[in-house]
Amino acid sequence: MADLVEVAKRAAGKAAVENHYPKDAKFVGIGSGSTIVYVVEAIKESGINTSATKYVPTGFQSKQLILSAGLTAVDFDALPQGTVLDIAFDGADEVDDELNLIKGGGACLFQEKIVALQAKEFVCVADSRKLQSRLLSNWKYVPIEVAPIAAGRVLPALRLLGSNQPAIRLQPGSKDVPSRTDQGFFIIDAPFPTLLTKADVASGKDGSGESGVWEVDALSWAIKQIPGVLDVGIFSGVTGPQAQALGDIGGQKPIAAYFGMPDGSVSIRKAPL
Repeated sequence: MADLVEVAKRAAGKAAVENHYPKDAKFVGIGSGSTIVYVVEAIKESGINTSATKYVPTGFQSKQLILSAGLTAVDFDALPQGTVLDIAFDGADEVDDELNLIKGGGACLFQEKIVALQAKEFVCVADSRKLQSRLLSNWKYVPIEVAPIAAGRVLPALRLLGSNQPAIRLQPGSKDVPSRTDQGFFIIDAPFPTLLTKADVASGKDGSGESGVWEVDALSWAIKQIPGVLDVGIFSGVTGPQAQALGDIGGQKPIAAYFGMPDGSVSIRKAPL
């Protein structure tokens, strides 16, 4: 079964690169996670001339992936001011019907978000297990990046928003040592009931949190208002092209999501125009 999952991830990575990698790309964002390994593999195997391209990692793990592939890495904060990425590829922990994402299971979400927001287009690549109709269906919590000094205030604030037992994520095998992000921040994992989409709200469902149930954007906004929160592992809102139409650069929502299916095929979901 594990081999079939890897075959599916490879197929999804290859299809995403074939369909979206820009000709003569100058700057390409590369996310983290097991599926993105196959995106980088597909770039290398495609015959694309990468000599003039700089690859922007979303963290330490993705930087090592870029370098091990013999590609040129440039840290986000080393980019000349005003640089716009041609495209960004990244994975997800869960994807809903409207291409909203949960990210941060690998303790990397803030850098993933700023890379996506600096790219003309963002493409998600995952395996079929991540595809759900609503967020927090299979994946049970929202990762939140928090300043360590503020963690003790953020936890009760999340409970007031309806989270059941939010907790600081600990290092693997540890009972009391918090995990830290590349920024040196903590991750709080906050369980919430399954999130509603905009379509759910348009059909009359209450996603304001009053009944304990939130719509995706509404919950993301509410969590971001808590002092000490750097960012939220909910990627929603607009796509890159939609952001550009509004005079901005990029969006948190992917223009398309590629899912490797158990039979080795690839399922593609595209964001509505």
